[in-house]
Parts: sequence; structure tokens; C-alpha cells
Amino acid sequence: MPNRLADETSPYLRQHRDNPVDWYAWGDEALARAREQQLPLLVSIGYSACHWCHVMAHESFENPEVASLMNERFVCVKVDREERPDLDAVCMEACQAMTGRGGWPLNAFLDPNELIPFYAGTYFPPEQRHGMPSWRMVLLAISDAWRDRREEIAHQGAQMMGSLSATARLEPSADPIRPGPLDEAVAEIRRSHDEANGGWGGAPKFPLASVIELLLARGEHATALSALRAMAQGGIYDQVGGGFARYSVDDTWTVPHFEKMLYDNALLARAYLHAWQVSGDERMRRVCCETLDWALREMRGREGGFCSALDADSEGVEGKFYVWTDEELQTALGPLYDEAVAHFQPRRFEHGTNVLEGRGPEPERLPEIRCKLYGARAERVRPGLDDKRLASWNALMIAALADAGAVLGRADYREAAEQCASFVLGEMRDSEGRLLRTWKDGQARLNAYLDDHAFLVEAVCPTFRGRAGSGRRCRARCPARGSGPRLFA
Repeated sequence: MPNRLADETSPYLRQHRDNPVDWYAWGDEALARAREQQLPLLVSIGYSACHWCHVMAHESFENPEVASLMNERFVCVKVDREERPDLDAVCMEACQAMTGRGGWPLNAFLDPNELIPFYAGTYFPPEQRHGMPSWRMVLLAISDAWRDRREEIAHQGAQMMGSLSATARLEPSADPIRPGPLDEAVAEIRRSHDEANGGWGGAPKFPLASVIELLLARGEHATALSALRAMAQGGIYDQVGGGFARYSVDDTWTVPHFEKMLYDNALLARAYLHAWQVSGDERMRRVCCETLDWALREMRGREGGFCSALDADSEGVEGKFYVWTDEELQTALGPLYDEAVAHFQPRRFEHGTNVLEGRGPEPERLPEIRCKLYGARAERVRPGLDDKRLASWNALMIAALADAGAVLGRADYREAAEQCASFVLGEMRDSEGRLLRTWKDGQARLNAYLDDHAFLVEAVCPTFRGRAGSGRRCRARCPARGSGPRLFA
């Protein structure tokens, strides 16, 4: 029988509606029960496209015995990190302070009175392995500590409160902004660049669009272009259909963590556009267009807004939609197989499958090759789509489409940007005109956050967009001028 999450709009929460766990959404009902019964809050945070969130759900949250233990000793709350970044930020900071690492799924235990995390971790297996305690062991240990060592937990919560409060009290400096620290930051970014593989850091490796934009703006074009070329050649970029996965599990951009997020692709499309403007490198322009075309084709709703993410999994298997066996490639490509393989240089993934890269010479018939592969892939079971619209992520896509439309003379991009802006400004506001965070199935809800407001201002005001914007002054109804319907709370 479905639990309370059946009434939620979040695709992530609805994924858990049939769990035997007595899940609550975050809200007064859960908090009141926890305080009345003096039970710890177990707050489990994730998002619909997250592979390891699915794994822990299948292993633990769908297990009736584990669910019974959770229901008996805790008030269990499911949170979509994309809907509630405020809760995610607090619990993630606590997790990183306690364990030195973070990620999703994020499982935090909160004091019901102070709502401060006193223990947090990420994925826990169903059985103890690789030095990790099992989820059942964690539940029993936390429950026993809550019963027997309440004062110790209160003390730990007070320390955590002090740490979180210190972060909350940060204030901007009154000193004038000087170029020195910025120059030092750029120099450090340049020094830490991976000269062999492009990008920054080791595995897992993330596409740092904002770092690349800073380098382009500061004239460090060679370093920025090196990172962009490496990503475009790797498996993190969908060589068949366009668009980027969230990160690479290795340091060579080869094997992606297959989920595709709207915000990553909006930011990266814009970075590739700006790189083309400063370099004239045709690969930069092509990746920008292929990424935006993917978003228009696969992520856009009929009302003009953009969905949030594509899942890493399909048919319960990570990456199954995107990888290829040798036999599948031969069947799809026929006589084009040899030159396609020379270009894509397939790299072994799992279960006899391959990830495609783009490191070899480009064949003249590459568009035909990609078309054949795309058609063959279209017959597969598609990954799940998180079809909620988020104001901030849609704003990022508005800016990317508007910039590319203006620079490349693409009327379709400009029209898509205008339609998306009309949707956000028209449908994602409350009766008082205040911006809301999320929209699904005709219903907008949850107050907007700072990033929703900031990205929307930047998207609809060309003056704020900078390099690729038209430079025109904000129009009369632009929310940054404070005229027209009230946009901000």
C-alpha cells in the first residue's frame, strides 16, 4: 500500500511511495510526531537520477525487516535535494564535518527538538563490507545511543550548532575588491590543471564550468580550451546524442556517471560557446549546439520549460541505455563499423559493453554514423526522466539559449529562451507574484531560493549576461528594475 509520498509531486519522493518505510515528506506533521514521541528524525536525502540512491533503496528501504526497524525507532523523512537545497546544505555540511566526505544518498539523524544533525553518512550497504557498517548496524547504534547517551548526543549537537552557526554568520568584507587575490586564484587554477588529461582533480572528475568561464574571462584561454577539448573527446560527453553526464568516475573523462543534469548542460553549453568566441575552434561551437539541441529534443516540456534530469539507470542497470557491445555496434553500423570504431575507440565498461569516446580521427561520414547509432539506441528502454521544472536550472538554460541564439544567429534558440522565460515568469509564481522553486503537472510550489532569483535576473537581463549578451539596458518589466509584477519575496 502506498505511503504518504504518493501525494507528493517530486519524482524522487514518488519513487519511494511503495516502500514499506513509513516515509514522511519534510514538514510539520513529521516534526510534530518526532517531538511528541521523542524519536530521532531520520532524514534521507537524494534525487531521482542518482544511481546509488536507487541501490540503497533496493537493498534497504524495500526490505520489510529493515523498514520495520526504521519505522519503530525513528520518524523517517524523505527529501528531494533539488527541491530543498536548504535542508541538503545543512545535512551535507554536518556529514562532511563528521566523516570528511559527502554525497548522495545522504542519511542524517536529527535531534527532534533542535533539528540539528548529530550523525550523518552517505550510502550504507545491507551487510557489513569493506570496512563499512551495514545500514542495520547504523540504525541500531543510533537508536541505542539515543536511548542511553542522550546527554552526549545533546553535547555533540551543540558543537555542530556552533559550527553551522559560524558558517551562517559569515559576512562580506568591507575592504575594496583588489585584483591580487583574483590573480592568485587564477594562477592556482592554472597550476592545478591536469596537463595530461585536462580538467582538475582526480577521480571522480567533475566538469567545472564556472572555473572554465573564469579562465576565459581572465584571458587564460589555453588552459580552458584544454579542459573543454578533453571533456568533449571523453565518454562523459554523449558522442551519439549530445549532452554531458554529471561526472567521470576516472581522471581521463572516459567512464561517466551516466545521469544527465539540466544545470550541468546549460552551464557547459555556454562555456563552449564562449570558448568558440575566443578561439574560433569549430569543435567548441559544435559541442555547444549539440548540447542545446539535446536539451531541446529530450528535456523540453510542451509548455516551454525544461525537465531536471535523466536517470543514470535504465531497466535497473547503470548506463545500459548508453553503452554498446561489439555485436550491437556491428549490427547498427554495418559497413561503417571500422571507421566508426577508429573514431570512437570503444573502452570496456561492464558486462562486455563499451563506452564510446571521440579521440580518433573524424570520418567524413560521422553524421551518418551518429544517426545510425542514435536510431538504434532509440529502440532501447529510456532512462527515467525527472520531469519537475526548477526555476534556477531553467534560468540557466534560458541564458544559454539566449546567448547562443544571439551569437550564432539561431532563431530556434532565441524562441526557446523566450518561451522558457515566459513559462517561468508566468507559471512559477504564487498569487502575490513571488517566484516559486519547482513546478510539475501544472502545480508550482515551494518558495524560491537565492539561486532561483539570482540566475533568473542574470538570464532575463542581457546587461548581466556579459560577453554574449546584447548589452541593451533592462526592459521596463525586468524584475531587476523593480517594476511590473513583484517577482521577489
